[in-house]
Amino acid sequence: MPLTEARPQTLLLMLFGDFVLDRDVRVFSGSVIDVCARLGISSHAARSTLARMVGRDLLRRQRDGRRMYFGLTERSTALLRDGRTRIWGTGAVNDHWDGTWTLLSFSLPESWQRQRHDLRSQLAWSGFGPIQGGLWIAPGQVGAEQIVSDLGLEAHARVFHARAGALTDIGAMVSDAYDLAGLAARYDDFLARWDGPPPLADPLAARLALMAEWLHAIRRDPRLPVEHLPPDWPAVRAQKVFRELEAACAEPARRVAGEILETG
Repeated sequence: MPLTEARPQTLLLMLFGDFVLDRDVRVFSGSVIDVCARLGISSHAARSTLARMVGRDLLRRQRDGRRMYFGLTERSTALLRDGRTRIWGTGAVNDHWDGTWTLLSFSLPESWQRQRHDLRSQLAWSGFGPIQGGLWIAPGQVGAEQIVSDLGLEAHARVFHARAGALTDIGAMVSDAYDLAGLAARYDDFLARWDGPPPLADPLAARLALMAEWLHAIRRDPRLPVEHLPPDWPAVRAQKVFRELEAACAEPARRVAGEILETG
């Protein structure tokens, strides 16, 4: 099994999110490569990943004498803050649902294949699932208006907030609208690697891999109300394992990072 299942780019984003975000500092490239070595990433792969991230506007590169430093861009800052909210703000377990749903109904011309694809992708990312035709739902109050507005589809969509009536089988509706097996598999995979002795002994490498793999598990989770999910929903156990491991490795990882990372 590889040291981590996360991609080098994701691991580097976790590194910058932990130790650069909101600090207005840059990190010396050599120290980033040292961290990558702890994750089993070669120096060549690390340099290639840094270059690709600059090309994708995820990192900004700045030379200081003979040294090269990397810092965050506006784009990566926004992505990392969103990830931080998903991890620590909303979490993976929706056990305080207020019973409300956001409904979005849309009707697009048949020829608008790209617009339809973009809208469905944005809705899925934001926690919506289709229940029939052009009607999608998401638990709670979701900013569907912003999604529609950003895509320029205001004239073709309607947004409602409502509660299900007594005749609605919410559990069946959730099962129809969402790929529950696929969602559960992400948490099962996480537990298979992390519910037990950490797969990495190095505290910094373990923390970065833990954060990256947890974000992968939760990033497309619509946070469905747990009372309408199958018994023993694996997100409950997975979140508990994540938080316990994160608390255990946080301080040791910071000490190691403090010794390795050179900032400017």
